[in-house]
Amino acid sequence: MIRFYFHPTPNPQKISMMLEATGLDYEVVPVDSRKGEQHDPKFRLINPNGKLPAIVDTDGPGGKEVRVFDSNAILLYLAEKTGKFLGKAEDRGEFLSWLMFVATGIGPYSGQAVHFQHVAPEGNDYGKRRYSNEAARHYQVLEDHMEGRDFIVGDELTIVDISAWGWIDKAPFVHKNPDVWDKYPNIKRWFDAVNALPAAVSARNVGKDHTFKTEMDEDAKRAMFPSNYA
Repeated sequence: MIRFYFHPTPNPQKISMMLEATGLDYEVVPVDSRKGEQHDPKFRLINPNGKLPAIVDTDGPGGKEVRVFDSNAILLYLAEKTGKFLGKAEDRGEFLSWLMFVATGIGPYSGQAVHFQHVAPEGNDYGKRRYSNEAARHYQVLEDHMEGRDFIVGDELTIVDISAWGWIDKAPFVHKNPDVWDKYPNIKRWFDAVNALPAAVSARNVGKDHTFKTEMDEDAKRAMFPSNYA
């Protein structure tokens, strides 16, 4: 059984899709980051970094309970556990390279672009330019790569596609542009295909039976960005 610590944001959404795609038994454990529940000492024992997602595999290697945190670490762990979505051996170099491209590029720059364009106080134009431009640059790298491709790596779905799907799902919000897809037709073609997969469709219903805080008020900002208030 996988205990899945979840909040409805892009990184946990990747794990929702992976769990649905693999068919593993899992239990959703809501953690409301806008209420600060990620700072609970009990949760910090699972993820000392105090971020979502995280999992506990109650039947890990040797039958021992295992914690895993960071979305891309979780994807790789679950792929290795099930033997699914790891791609072909001959594509291993490309697989690792593009997985890290998403983990260290698309994801973090998208997150910071969202922060500086939608959350940060007005006046920090350097931060807005830096992160929105870097997000756009990474999108262009992926756009060029996806010319004539159905998947990011090889000729089948891998966790690289699942990882990228989580953040690219929010592209108009990341780029603060409802027409951003016009700039990236290859990514849009790929995204539409992945987004139509049954696992992606069902992933959107994960956690829907729990009511999460939606207001980004001062308390939520303090809970989500505590270092800004230190």
